[in-house]
Amino acid sequence: MAREDRIIMSVKELRRLHVIQQVLERKMKQVQAVEVLGLTDRQVRRIVRRVRAEGDRGLIHRGRGKRSNRQIDPRTKAKVLGLYEKWYGDFGPTLAAEKLRERDGITLSDETLRLWLGERGIDHFRRRKRPHRRWRERKAHAGELIQMDGSHHAWFEERGSACVLMAYIDDASSRVFARFYEYEGTLPAMDSWKRYVKRYGLPLAVYADKHSTYKSPAEPTVEEQLQGVKPQSQFERSLLELGIEMIHAHSPQAKGRVERLFKTFQDRLIKEMRLAGVATIEEGNRFLGGYLPIYNRRFSVKAAQAADLHRLIPPGLDLNGVLCIKTLRALRNDFTVAHNGGLYQVHDNVRTSRVVVQERLDGTMRIMHQGRSLRYEPILSRPPKSLPAPKVRSGPVQSRPGPDHPWRDFRFGRREKDSSGATP
Repeated sequence: MAREDRIIMSVKELRRLHVIQQVLERKMKQVQAVEVLGLTDRQVRRIVRRVRAEGDRGLIHRGRGKRSNRQIDPRTKAKVLGLYEKWYGDFGPTLAAEKLRERDGITLSDETLRLWLGERGIDHFRRRKRPHRRWRERKAHAGELIQMDGSHHAWFEERGSACVLMAYIDDASSRVFARFYEYEGTLPAMDSWKRYVKRYGLPLAVYADKHSTYKSPAEPTVEEQLQGVKPQSQFERSLLELGIEMIHAHSPQAKGRVERLFKTFQDRLIKEMRLAGVATIEEGNRFLGGYLPIYNRRFSVKAAQAADLHRLIPPGLDLNGVLCIKTLRALRNDFTVAHNGGLYQVHDNVRTSRVVVQERLDGTMRIMHQGRSLRYEPILSRPPKSLPAPKVRSGPVQSRPGPDHPWRDFRFGRREKDSSGATP
């Protein structure tokens, strides 16, 4: 697709496009696409016809960028919220909608009012969800959902220090990918994820807990609140750039498949590594390279549907430029950038006040602007400040009189007396 014809798609649209491409390539039936996308067969047929006729643009909703004909006037919305705040502050949406119709002559559905109140952060009327546990059926296709987590444990027992096992398990087939790291954080998660996608491809969705690596604990800024977006962790941002949906589990039991995997590994894998004398992270990762294929052949299951929904890495995609820590920094007037206590001089002349600093997995750093890597060098020491030039006085130069100058014997306000003591 030409650069000028590129379109921006949401994660949901990218998922739909991938499934529809599977249908067009006859790798999946339309009946299976209906189950994966959660659409009716009529909707799927219509989307297939549009994509076949218009390409990727046929997947874009016709109403994008247009105001809905059913949208309520913003002035009415402001009036309703003002009346609710003044008179119906402790009312539920259903009762408040009835009173707005009876007392104020405003007809409004209770669900619309519920949505407006939710946008304002008013949710005191909601019932608390009771915790429940129920069995969930596996996904039908490999690559449809990947559960991931990290397990802190003494994996090498007394032979080595405790570490973290980053593990991925396919929800449909229970195929496992894992790797040892010193800690559970952004860089280990990105490194293990890079190795996973290079081997199996890009899945449709990832299921993880609310660890700060996978879900940002920061409160949204005023700008984010106005834009209606939530803070994202670096790992969550990288998945979004790859077109992968991130799903956060509300409890360990919700991602029970990967939790049960750790329980199995803490018994079986530890004993296998004990017999092999594995004592370090490097030895453990080499051991996993030969152990996991055997484990997967024995314990993985066949997915309900044959189609694998893993996507190939798009040609030309810089995976290292996505799976890295990105930080927005100011470009000063002297073309210097401050980052992590260091100062860097940019040599390319760019017209911008902001650049993106990338800290990559291999330890290198890049300064980027609009997809272009800028030339720079670190400033090891700040140049000393130059002192201002001394001011040159015009006119005669006045010198300080010496200690024996006659002027120093002159006493102001007194007259000299003669030898007799009389004043002349």
